[in-house]
Amino acid sequence: MRGFAFALMFSLISAAGFAQVVPPANGSAPSADASEAPAQSVLDAEALIVKSDWKAAEAKLAPWLNEHSTDARALFDAGYVADAQNKLDEAAGYYRRAVEVDPKRFEARLSLGLLWARQGKLDDARSELDAATKLDPGDAGKAAKARAWRALAQIDEGRDPAEASNDLLEALKLSPETPEDTLLAAELAEKSGQSDAAEAAYRRLLATDPSNSHANAGLAHILIGRKQFPEAETLLRAALEKSPDDPALTAQLATVLAAEDKAEALPLLQKLHAAHPGDTAITRMLAEVLSEAGDTAGSDQLYAVLLKTEPDNSDLLIAHGQNLIRQQKFAEALAAFSRATELDAANPDGWSGLAFAASKTGKPEVTLHALTMRSKYLPDIPSTYFLWATSYDTLHDKAAAITYYHHFLEAAAGKFPNQEWQARQRLLLLEKKQ
Repeated sequence: MRGFAFALMFSLISAAGFAQVVPPANGSAPSADASEAPAQSVLDAEALIVKSDWKAAEAKLAPWLNEHSTDARALFDAGYVADAQNKLDEAAGYYRRAVEVDPKRFEARLSLGLLWARQGKLDDARSELDAATKLDPGDAGKAAKARAWRALAQIDEGRDPAEASNDLLEALKLSPETPEDTLLAAELAEKSGQSDAAEAAYRRLLATDPSNSHANAGLAHILIGRKQFPEAETLLRAALEKSPDDPALTAQLATVLAAEDKAEALPLLQKLHAAHPGDTAITRMLAEVLSEAGDTAGSDQLYAVLLKTEPDNSDLLIAHGQNLIRQQKFAEALAAFSRATELDAANPDGWSGLAFAASKTGKPEVTLHALTMRSKYLPDIPSTYFLWATSYDTLHDKAAAITYYHHFLEAAAGKFPNQEWQARQRLLLLEKKQ
């Protein structure tokens, strides 16, 4: 369940790093280029851009571009105006045209890369941002170029953490480290398996900003991974005092409380789910905790919802099947486990469930097949020895049944009295007939 909370944490982090380039504070136009002598209509439009008067700026630029379609500066300005109005496809078109006219126009490449990143076109975005880092930023300055490097780091984070670290270092050569940089460095260190370095970075950030929810969540994730649950609980409770409605921190606290077998986990998750009913990570966590608490019917209602959107998710099918077994709906469980093992033959939990469901529905051949597949991944335990024995017994394979009943009794060692009594009774009969 820890993975669900971690995924939730990063799904809630803002994509502000890919936001539109803002106009320079000195009042110059966002596309200012001292090497050009812009037309008065373009200058008028840029003055309106500084005032965020998008419609008026658009009205100034449109007739000019109708007659001067290769004016790179005006094209960028038009893209900026469209971008600001969330007309993203139109903005991308203007930015692309500006780049085609002037491939060295830094702000057009940067803006196009950021726009594509916001749209999830990461390969295209990376290409433009990489090109921007190789250009002179002109009046935009080092800070804008550093932004291109930071955006690259965000894109590379999920692909190549080592490359993302290099991107971030390039950004830090051009501008001071920001709290966002420290947070990204911590995340990259964690993804690279350097948990100590990640912890140090998270703690460094928290030393200056104790209420930083992302840093608290990141540090908590490390502590949870190390099973340092009491320390994680203390950290998360303190963080939630400052951000009581933070869903990621709440989910992590619920994870910790569930790991500590504290009853508080369930109402906390129920409240979180009520506030975010469409969040699959929260729904899945609640389903798991409900199942562990014995409410298999309530848990399975949530798994049914999840399976409507992810019908081929083998983990969900296995959890669904386990709930069905607890409700003694063995035929339905058999179908769920059969589908799960078709989708993921390497998950031993699927084969374990299939073996048990098949035994309960009178299918010893299926049970033996499932046990054979399970044994490729996990050693036998008392319960599987018992299934081997009873399945062979049902199929009248006396020698195999006797062998596995003995294996079961040796492994059980008095922990399963009912099944052990049954095994001894069957051995008396089977060995007597030999």
